[in-house]
Amino acid sequence: MPPPSLENKLVVAIASRALFDFEEENRVFESGDAAGYMRLQLERLEQPARPGIAFSLIRKLLAFNDATAQRVEVVVLSRNDPVSGMRVFRSADHAGIHLQRGVFTQGRSPFGYLRPLKATLFLSANGDDVRGALAAGFPAAHVLTESVLASANYPNEVRIAFDGDAVLFSDQAERVFQAEGLEAFQQHELTHAAEPLPGGPFKPLLAALHRLQQAGDAQMRIRTALVTARSAPAHERAIRTLMDWKIHVDEAMFLGGLDKSEFLREFEPDFFFDDQTGHVKRAALHVPAGHVAAGIANAVP
Repeated sequence: MPPPSLENKLVVAIASRALFDFEEENRVFESGDAAGYMRLQLERLEQPARPGIAFSLIRKLLAFNDATAQRVEVVVLSRNDPVSGMRVFRSADHAGIHLQRGVFTQGRSPFGYLRPLKATLFLSANGDDVRGALAAGFPAAHVLTESVLASANYPNEVRIAFDGDAVLFSDQAERVFQAEGLEAFQQHELTHAAEPLPGGPFKPLLAALHRLQQAGDAQMRIRTALVTARSAPAHERAIRTLMDWKIHVDEAMFLGGLDKSEFLREFEPDFFFDDQTGHVKRAALHVPAGHVAAGIANAVP
């Protein structure tokens, strides 16, 4: 029998607070009482934690696995201590979430382990860890734990929405907008319409989802949406870029600066990724949302 391997899998590394609702316990930890936090988790060992913001996304992705193929792997990658990790695994087992692997670093930043895990995505409620992961070249998002939970309306469909610039695409065009304004941005994108945009931090995840969809599954589907503030004529470069990548998205919304949250409420994603904190916070009122701290909009002064 060959040794276990994570090659050719969609690997999601996820922090415990992104998968489960540990906000009450986390308040004890944030108060500076690490020992009290560990004690509370141990006392609640037999009490399954409630689903967290990314729970629906993880549960649906794992549904792509069956007896013949293990296409998705979920690994808990957490600042938690190993004792608290026991509750994570027990809560997952109670919820029917199949977890085999976990890395618990007891307060230390865990993102360095993304490389040996060959992670396709890292979801965490710790913004510093997310920035470190993005800097290391991994798709990563800061999960807003105040987000609403995902809708239950599409049990057999993984639904993910992405912003464009600085998320799926590089921030090349966004830099023009920030420096010179909307008119210059529109003209720049019209002039470069036939030139594909460089990939952004989440291109590898979109590509992995595309491969997972292509592998086929009779029970589960993936539906993706590009939700962007771009409008005509800047829409063309985005579409042509996806065509050049040979990656298909199911829906594309070119909103020309309209509030994205109302459209996301209609799409009902299991998760939405955006680089703009304002967009993410408004979206979190309607859907699970995460901040991608990448690009010029998130540059540290």
